[in-house]
This record gives sequence, C-alpha cells and structure tokens, in this order.
Amino acid sequence: MALARRATRKNEENTRKLAVGIAQLAHNRNAEDIIVLDLRGLSPITDYFVIGTGTSDRQMRSLADEIEDFGTEIAQKLWKAAGRDAGDWIVMDFVDVVVHLFNQSMRRYYDLELIWGEAPKVQWRPDGLIQNSSSESQ
Repeated sequence: MALARRATRKNEENTRKLAVGIAQLAHNRNAEDIIVLDLRGLSPITDYFVIGTGTSDRQMRSLADEIEDFGTEIAQKLWKAAGRDAGDWIVMDFVDVVVHLFNQSMRRYYDLELIWGEAPKVQWRPDGLIQNSSSESQ
C-alpha cells in the first residue's frame, strides 16, 4: 500500500528547485550525462531522481559534498547517503529528491533510465538540450 503524501504547491516548487539545482551543480562540476526524472505519480517514495556519471571517485565524492552543501543552503537537508567510500555509486536521499552518482560501468549495469523509462525527463539546462516530456509548464 502506497503512503499518501501531502504536497503543497510551495513544497513542489522547492523540490523541483532542489532537483534542477543539483543537476546544474553536477553539470558545472563536469559530471556527465545528467538527467532529472520526474517520478511523481510513479513512485510513492520520491518525486525526482537526479542521475549523473562521474569521471573519477574523487570527483564523485567532491560533488556529493557540494550537493549536500547546496541542499543545506536552500533548506533541504540530506536525510541519508551511501557509497561515498566505495566511489562507484553514491546515493543521496533528500526524501523528495534522490541523487545517484555513478561511475560509467555501474550506471550501465543498473540502468535506472530503463527501469524508470515511463518517467518524464525534466528540462534543467538553460540551453534547453533536455526537453521535458510532460505537459506541465516550466
């Protein structure tokens, strides 16, 4: 049984701001193949996934630290994180946004984009290269 989640418009805006901000931060720190998936209506657990590929374990750990700081700055505290020591897959749970930082081989292996293939991709880049496939206005 899925848990009912109460969401206000302001909470939805803050959640989207967190997801898009994390994607932009990852892009600015040279993470690759960054996507934001809108899981609202598909997952009772979270609203967005931010998925990116790191070029090294050091870069991924540094980026995870910066993402945590960014969340704190906008009053979205990190709830749990795992994988920082391993360096091949770091998961950061902000409750409504879950961040997955992979190395290339782990990203191919787990292929979250395929698993969550029904989820619309969210526009997050100013150049518009990633289009939102949902009908919601931006």
